[in-house]
Order: sequence, then C-alpha cells, then structure tokens
Amino acid sequence: MTFRNLARRFASSPTTLAATGAATVATAVAGSLATDVDSRWYRRRELPPWQPPRLAFPIVWTTLYADIAVTSAATLTRLRRTDPRAARRFGIALGANLAANAGWTVLFFRARRPSLATAGALALAASSTDLARRAAAADRAHGVALAPYAAWCAFATALSADIWRRNGDG
Repeated sequence: MTFRNLARRFASSPTTLAATGAATVATAVAGSLATDVDSRWYRRRELPPWQPPRLAFPIVWTTLYADIAVTSAATLTRLRRTDPRAARRFGIALGANLAANAGWTVLFFRARRPSLATAGALALAASSTDLARRAAAADRAHGVALAPYAAWCAFATALSADIWRRNGDG
C-alpha cells in the first residue's frame, strides 16, 4: 500500500490526521531537544562500527514519524467505524509508544545512562511491534506500514545495547 493510498483512507477525517501528526511532531521535537551528539560525553563514547552515519538518523526518523502519523490516523479512522473500543485502545497504545520514543533520548543523552536507554529501547521495540500488530488487526496493510518502525526500534535496541556494552554507564 502506498502512502497516497493510506492518505485516501482517512481523507474523511482530517482531524484524526491532525491529532496523530501533532503527537508525532511533539515526540520529534522532544527527542530533538534532548539529543546532543556534540556533547563531550557522547563524543567520548566508543560506538560500534556498524552504527549508521549521523545523517541517517534524522532522515530515518522523519520518514518513520510521517509513517506513524499517517498510518495511525488511517487505523484510528477505520477502528472508529468498526470497533470503537479497539480505537480507544490503539490511541492509548500510540500515546504510550510516543512517550517511550521520546523517553529513550532523555535516558541516553540527558541522563547519560546507556543501560536504562537500552531497557527503554527494548520497551519501545515491544511497543512498536504491538502497535503494528494492532494496526494489522484493523487492516493488514496498516500493520505492514508500521513494520519498518518496529524493525528500526529493534535495531536501535541492539545499537543501544552495544554502546552500553562498550562503555558502561557514565
């Protein structure tokens, strides 16, 4: 399913897209404000050789946030018509997921605790997988659309764990 086809699925509910868009933008802003790749602490971390280049992160995250906003809007629109209780549960799961998303950055860059950030990334990966599962229950294509987010969160967990392994906390 293309991004355009997903957009057509919720065209009748622009307020839903506005809400999911605002939530993902707030998450992105919170994460950006907490991130400090130029800090002395971060520059001193030994990073794994398989870590993507710095430029990859804003490109990947911007793409994933757009996907989350659009796919979540489409999923909520569908669920509100077919199963309002499932729509409420999806909305709660989305909110928790976005909070965990922003929380990882705070744990890693502000608290400077790779161990806690790894646990947070693991929780985020599980939450993202659950979000994709919930979306797939509404429409298989929605679950497929959120699969890259879950995969990236799993990758981020492995990356966080390797940084923790190499450097410990502190």
